[in-house]
Amino acid sequence: MQRIRINAGKIGLVFRKGDYKRVITAGTHWLMPFEKVMQYDLSQPFYPSIELNVLLRDEELKSYLTIIEVGDNEIMLQYENGNFNKVLNPGRYTFWKGLTEYTFVKADLSKIEITEDVDLMSFKRKELVPYVRVSKIDSYENGVLFVDNKMDKILGPGEYYFWKNAKDVSVAKVDLRQLQLEISGQEILTKDKAALRVNFYTQYKVVDVTKAIVDNKDYEKQLYILMQFALREYIGTLTLDELLENKEAISEYVLKALKDEAADLGVAIKGCGVRDIILPGEMKEIMNQVLIAQKQAQANVIARREETASTRSLLNTAKLMEENDMLFKLKEMEYVENIAEKIGEITVAGNGQIVDQLKGIFAPGK
Repeated sequence: MQRIRINAGKIGLVFRKGDYKRVITAGTHWLMPFEKVMQYDLSQPFYPSIELNVLLRDEELKSYLTIIEVGDNEIMLQYENGNFNKVLNPGRYTFWKGLTEYTFVKADLSKIEITEDVDLMSFKRKELVPYVRVSKIDSYENGVLFVDNKMDKILGPGEYYFWKNAKDVSVAKVDLRQLQLEISGQEILTKDKAALRVNFYTQYKVVDVTKAIVDNKDYEKQLYILMQFALREYIGTLTLDELLENKEAISEYVLKALKDEAADLGVAIKGCGVRDIILPGEMKEIMNQVLIAQKQAQANVIARREETASTRSLLNTAKLMEENDMLFKLKEMEYVENIAEKIGEITVAGNGQIVDQLKGIFAPGK
C-alpha cells in the first residue's frame, strides 16, 4: 500500500488501471496496489482527463462540482469573487466548489435587447466587445431602431447596447436642433425673361422623427427641391422691377407654400429669406446707368431749385435797395469792405480825382 497526502486547496481523483474509482479530499490517504491519484487545484476550472459523464456517475464527486451548460446562441458571463472574468461559449464547463466563489450570468444572443443583469462596465471589457453592438445618441438627437430593416422603436438620447447576432440591427439618427438649408446661386428667369441668381436660406427643425426617417427618404433633399420649386413658381410671375421692389414678399410666399409639404416630411419651417439677388454683368451695367441717370436728374432739379431761390433773393434785395438809399449805401460799403480785405497795398497815380471819388463814397454828405 502507498500513502499519499492531499494538501489544503486541492482534491484528488483515484484511478486504477485507467478506471476512475473515487474522490479524495485534503488529508492523508492510503492507496491500494495499481492505484494512482491525479490532483487538481480547487482554484482552477476542472478539466477532466476522461469523459466527464463517466465521472459524474459518482455522486460524491458531482457534489464538489459546479456544472455549466451553455447552449447554442448563448454565452455565459463568468464572475470570480464578484469580478467579471471571462465569457464562456457554447459547451459544458465544470468548476470546483468551495475555494473560489463563482457566479454566472447566462445571455441569450438570439434576442436583440439586453435584458440580463449585467453591469455596464462589463460591456466595455474586451472579452465582451465581440458580442455587443453599441449605439450612442447625443443629447440633441433621436434615433430610430431598425431590426431586419423594420422599424422597432424610437430611441432618446443615451448609450444603447444590443446583442450581436444574425439579425440586421441599425440605428438612424436625427438631429433635433434648428438647422439651416441654403440654396446658393439658383438661376431663375423672371416674367420679363431677365436671368438672375438667387441665394435663399430656410431654417427648419425636425418635429416628427418617424415621418422624417421612416415615411420619407432623404427628407433634407426633398425639402431642398421644394424650396427650389417655390422660388421658381413665385419669381417667374414677377418682372425684374417688381421683384426688386418686393423681394421681402418672396420669403412670405415660400414659407406659406412649404408649410403643409414640410409637415409631410416631419419638419417645421421656422423662417426663411433671400440672402442675395445677383444680376448678370450686362444687367448690372444697365441698372447702374439707370441709377446714375436718375441721380443726375435729381441733382439737376435741386440745382435749378437753388438757382431760382438765389435769383428770387437777389430780386428782393434789389427792390429794397431801390426804395431805401441808406440801404443801398450800406450794401455798397459792404462790397467795398470785402474788396479792401483782399487788397494789401494801393498805389495812386494821376491827379487828385481818385481821392475825391473815394471821399464821395465814404462821405457822401460832405
